Amino acid sequence: MLTPSSDIHGHINDVPVQIFTLKNKSGLIVKVSELGANLTNVIMDGDELTLGHDTFEGWMKNTHYLGATCGRFGNRIAHGEFSINNQRYSLATNNTPGEIPCHLHGGDMGFHTKIWKGTPLNEANRQGVQFILQSPDGDEGYPGNLDVTVTYWLNDDNELSWRAEAQTDQPTPVNLINHSYWNLSGNFNEPIIDHQIQIHADYFLPTNTGMIPTGEIRSVTDTPMDFTRPQNIGKSINTDYDPINLAGGYDHCWILRDHHDDNKKCHTAAIVQDPDSGRTLEVLTNQPGVQFYTGNFLSSPFKYRSGLCLETEGFPNSPNHPNFPSCILQPGETYRHDLIWKIS
Repeated sequence: MLTPSSDIHGHINDVPVQIFTLKNKSGLIVKVSELGANLTNVIMDGDELTLGHDTFEGWMKNTHYLGATCGRFGNRIAHGEFSINNQRYSLATNNTPGEIPCHLHGGDMGFHTKIWKGTPLNEANRQGVQFILQSPDGDEGYPGNLDVTVTYWLNDDNELSWRAEAQTDQPTPVNLINHSYWNLSGNFNEPIIDHQIQIHADYFLPTNTGMIPTGEIRSVTDTPMDFTRPQNIGKSINTDYDPINLAGGYDHCWILRDHHDDNKKCHTAAIVQDPDSGRTLEVLTNQPGVQFYTGNFLSSPFKYRSGLCLETEGFPNSPNHPNFPSCILQPGETYRHDLIWKIS
């Protein structure tokens, strides 16, 4: 395969920001930017499959985190507070669902706002880009220096992968996520409620009015949260059920049944299909959870529920729930989050 091409995406404080284009033999096109290590475009048969901005200025604001690499901690931390070894830390509270403050997606100046250093990669049957970022001790209130690498690969089998790795010199929470919005129809004027989805999960995490998990692990059986078999997203999205009422739709973490403690092998988290276009998206990960979000808070220029997110992840607010898998990265360890999108 050819080496990825690059161009100037825009400038921030006179610093040029590169955007890289990957293309495989079947014509699938993927673009990724040094701004936020963002996945900006996925184009199949001429159709855009991910929501994006038309201008670099739009990507600079990116209030909906489109395609972004979020960190250090993606998703929410209650009141922006947690403790490690009896030391209390306070983070920015940049989100207030239900008028309850929380820390969301890494804070005001999280990783989605940073300029990463991109390097194109090339192998026999795939193209890629590696992004690196150094987050200093105290960045957004987090302890420890953190070295982060995010790598995208596109192969000739229409598999697009995202791998995030990190090392630290002090114990610190790490939950890096990718926040891409998908609409397999290629028509962003159409909502995703007619897409079908299957989630490989028998349990989910209910939340309080602040969209923070309560610590309860609840069965999906006999609830509108049951996607163990494929069904239309819109079938139960407006059901009078407390978790749905609080979120205005789906915006919850499902506990993946195939996850194993070694956190090395990828397993299927979800499968999405658009009956009209016939396109299918399979999402695989090595993480214990997936946040399924139906774009309930998308606003202009984007249409309500015009994209869905499947954020593979550790559990939201896990620093404050000892019964959740630990997200604390220790010195000498390597955090690794693997995410694969199979598109057909």
